[in-house]
Amino acid sequence: MAAGAVAVRVCSQEIVRFDLEIKAAVQELEQMAKEQDKESEKQALLREVENHKKQMLSNQAAWRKANLACKIAIDNSEKDQLLQGRDSFRQRKTTKESLAESASNITESLMSISRMMSQQVQQSEETVQTLANSSRTILEANEEFKSMSGTIQLGRKLITKYNRRELTDKLLIFLALALFLATVLYILKKRLFPFL
Repeated sequence: MAAGAVAVRVCSQEIVRFDLEIKAAVQELEQMAKEQDKESEKQALLREVENHKKQMLSNQAAWRKANLACKIAIDNSEKDQLLQGRDSFRQRKTTKESLAESASNITESLMSISRMMSQQVQQSEETVQTLANSSRTILEANEEFKSMSGTIQLGRKLITKYNRRELTDKLLIFLALALFLATVLYILKKRLFPFL
């Protein structure tokens, strides 16, 4: 029976540890969800947080139920022992066997809850890791976009500069052509009409 009580205590401690880890992971996930820029990603993560919270409440309810069953079994066994007093060895053996079986069932129930909570901790950690990787990818894409934005702005400035230069070149060509035509007309006038 002492071994059963130790196993129950160990399971209870494991469950409390998992419960704390799950709460911490869910809080971290909720904080990361609130920091998301896109509303769709934020809502999706908040829904996942809500699912984890519901699962956590379900696990806590199952743990309380198993705990209560354990206490009831222990109380019933103590009452039986008090009522039976010092009966025969066989009756005490039966009581001990029944208590051992009850403790074994409760231990198995607590271990099952512990396994469920362990899986939930792992799932929460994987979700947080995925979110961290997504955030890192988004930051890298943002940095690349900033770099591309700088290149695009530089290209825009160069195009504007070349457009101005093209306009200036056209104006200079037009003035040179006008000067050339004026010179030709002047020479023709002097040769053909020297008296004017």
